[in-house]
Formats: sequence, C-alpha cells, structure tokens
Amino acid sequence: MSDFAGKTGLIVGVANKRSIAWAIAQATARRGARLAITFQGRFEEHVHELAEGLDSPLILPCDVSNDSEIDAVFAKVGAEFGGLDFVVHGAAFAPRDELSAPFANTSREGFRTALDISAYSLIALTRGAMPLMESRGGGSVLTLTYLGSERVFPNYNVMGVAKAALESTVRYLAADVGPKNIRVNAISAGPIKTLAAAGISGFSSILNVYRERAPLRRNVEAAEVGEAGAFLLSDAGKAITGEVLMVDAGFHATGM
Repeated sequence: MSDFAGKTGLIVGVANKRSIAWAIAQATARRGARLAITFQGRFEEHVHELAEGLDSPLILPCDVSNDSEIDAVFAKVGAEFGGLDFVVHGAAFAPRDELSAPFANTSREGFRTALDISAYSLIALTRGAMPLMESRGGGSVLTLTYLGSERVFPNYNVMGVAKAALESTVRYLAADVGPKNIRVNAISAGPIKTLAAAGISGFSSILNVYRERAPLRRNVEAAEVGEAGAFLLSDAGKAITGEVLMVDAGFHATGM
C-alpha cells in the first residue's frame, strides 16, 4: 500500500479510542500522514489525550451541524497545512429516544437531526475540503456506514434511514467532484463496540448473530476497518470512487 508521507488529512467524528474514525487516523498516521482531528463538545478531553500519541496533530472544535464551525476548521487547516489530501467523515447521531421507540413514532425533529448530522454533514465537509484538495491536484473523502441502510436491524430505526441517505450521498458526490480528481467512498463495517453502538438496545445480540453467521465466523475489529480505510484513502485506491466497501467478515453475503 502507498504510504502517506507528505500527505495531510482531516478526521471528523472521533469520540474515544474505540471510534472507527480513530482507527483510520492511526492507520494513516503510522504511514506518515499529518492529521487535523476535530472534537465535538464533551469529547475534547478524549481527543486531546488520544492525539498525544500522534506527530504534531492539529486539534480543532467542530459541530458538523454548524456551518460557521465547519468553515473555521477548513480555514485553519488551509492556513496550517496549505492543502488537504483526505477527509474522514465519522460523524453520526440520532436522539436516543428515536432508537428505542417504534419506528412509526419517529419525530419530525428526530428525523431532521439524524439526517442533518449523519448525512448532510458529508456534503458540507466535502464542499469545504474541495478547494484545499484541488490545490493538491485532488483528494479522497471517506465516510462510515452500516448494513442497516439496506436491512432492518432491531432498534436501528431512523439511523438506518440516515445511513441509506448517506450512501446515496456518496454516489452523488462522487459523480459531482470526480472531474476535480476527488474521490468519495464509504466503508460499511460490521458491528463494533463504539460509543454510538452503546445507544442501540440489544447490540450484544447483533454481535452474536454476526459471529455465528458471518463466513469468517467472527466479528471485525476497529483496526481492521482502519486498514481498509487507509487503503481507500491511499494512492492504492485512486481508481475507486462511489463505492461502499463491506468490511464485515462477509456477513452481508449471507442469506441465512
């Protein structure tokens, strides 16, 4: 795999050491990337602690539902890095009540919030990154999705709808920014015990089903998703765009 020496990246969506976005940050940093990592609200301390293990990262606040904060991030990244080679979008959120109530009871505000933070933010981040990537001759954008976009999983509810919108957004963005040599892809990882997963009731039973039925008879680890992310972001994946790469031990291929 190509290394990341001389490349810069923006990582959005790190909450703690179990975040998939953090695994991708580690995989790219090990290969020489210089990173900017954003935090949202209460996760500031966690992000600063994690970043101590990286080489001079840029740590910035960013609420992806706030356009002015997104603009400020790219202004700072541009001033510090002079350009940008890749963006990792790991932001996703739905109010807890929307994940526990019957799906037919999804509120208008809960729906709006989930779609705004989990899907629209990819558009906003890609738009902000475009001029910085163009200055480098192109770039790569990577987001994170889940099979709940295609199939019904217990208590995933509006987040499944948001992930479906996110995957469609990947395809439309890929077509739109491809002429600028900017690629947009997604990884659909198997279930991992992240902070977001903790909000899904019965998550442990989903892990058990994957372990029993996936062709590899196991769950995936965040580090494995990090390696797949590094591949898609690197020059080794420079002909891949508009893709949703399944990293789930093969579970998506099974019928029963």
